[in-house]
Amino acid sequence: MLEERFIVREPLLNSQERVLGYELSWQNVTAAGRAPTESEVVELVRFVAGQINDTESGALLGDQILFIEATPALLTHDLLCSLAPKGTVIALRGTDVATPDAIAAIQAMRAKGYGISLRDASLATMDKALLQHITHFEVQIGAADFATQVQHFRALNLLSLHMVARQVNSWQAYDICAQLNMYAFVGHLHLSPRPGTRSKDLNPAQAMILQLMDMVRRNVDVKQLEGVLKRDAALSYKLLRYINSAGFGLGCEIQSLKHAVTMLGYSPLYRWLALLLATATTTGYSPVLMQTAVIRGRFAELLGSTFLPKNEAENLFVAGMFSLLDKLLGVPMEDVLEKIQLSESVTQALLSREGIYGPFLALAEASELNAVDLEPMATSLCISANQVNQSQMSALAWAQTLKL
Repeated sequence: MLEERFIVREPLLNSQERVLGYELSWQNVTAAGRAPTESEVVELVRFVAGQINDTESGALLGDQILFIEATPALLTHDLLCSLAPKGTVIALRGTDVATPDAIAAIQAMRAKGYGISLRDASLATMDKALLQHITHFEVQIGAADFATQVQHFRALNLLSLHMVARQVNSWQAYDICAQLNMYAFVGHLHLSPRPGTRSKDLNPAQAMILQLMDMVRRNVDVKQLEGVLKRDAALSYKLLRYINSAGFGLGCEIQSLKHAVTMLGYSPLYRWLALLLATATTTGYSPVLMQTAVIRGRFAELLGSTFLPKNEAENLFVAGMFSLLDKLLGVPMEDVLEKIQLSESVTQALLSREGIYGPFLALAEASELNAVDLEPMATSLCISANQVNQSQMSALAWAQTLKL
């Protein structure tokens, strides 16, 4: 049953560490390392399509790519066509594509605009005619034939074919992929600090944003806030762009910080400034972390929204964003918390995942890590797998509306 399954996502990065998209799968399938059954694929596609598609504007994930593993037999299933062709890649196993029927089904999906990724296959023995219809070819970076596969890929010189690395579990392995200009699925590698990237001090933009957040906490007059913000025109522009983004759904264009406070009060300012802080980092691995922080914040907020008052749920967004600040800013979490005064509940959640916000933040984090205790964590909060899955898909779509 759907309520018993949790969706897990694995980010796909390019050579600049930017998120190109995600592979979505059921947790039990990923944990077992097996191919999904046809019924599992149908169940996953039905759920994902219902969550991320909008009948008026199309797919809500913008230009990001979704990878979903299937079988050639399912390529003729009408349900797959409920996913938008642009940005949807169907992953197939090499052992399943050798028949004429499979090749015909692949050609039909390509004609509709869908991408096709091939995994568990060898370029040396692959039918070259079939490769004309493949958009992505996946290789295990730790496999003995990795170098040989790369050589075959380069020799093919197919501009329409992208090579994708799997099981990229270290930054050293990722750097190899980046040097080869390959895409890479990175699991939760991006949550691990890069060696040698820590910084002792905040940069000027980060320090200014933390100052503004402290002023908001103390309800300082909006004129003083604007006075600080005017020191950096780029930050001011970015802040107003976030406030006016579709993700906040204001319905009218905000012209200034004063206008925003007049319309909505001080409370949402913390949310906007937290977003601004996430984008002010100068560390080399920030793009993927920035997006993860935004998604985690929204994910945690949505998980708590049916249990907590609106202002408490908004605090969950800030807690989720701040839970990655140590990695985003390149300084220890304790140092971050020394520079800005947060509520005791938020601080408790950040340091120990306890208190009123801690369990919701821990659940959002566990979903990213594909943790084995995901189900008992959700059950302890009386949250179903379906609710967790809906919150995660909504958070992914919401993050795209911000156009970070």
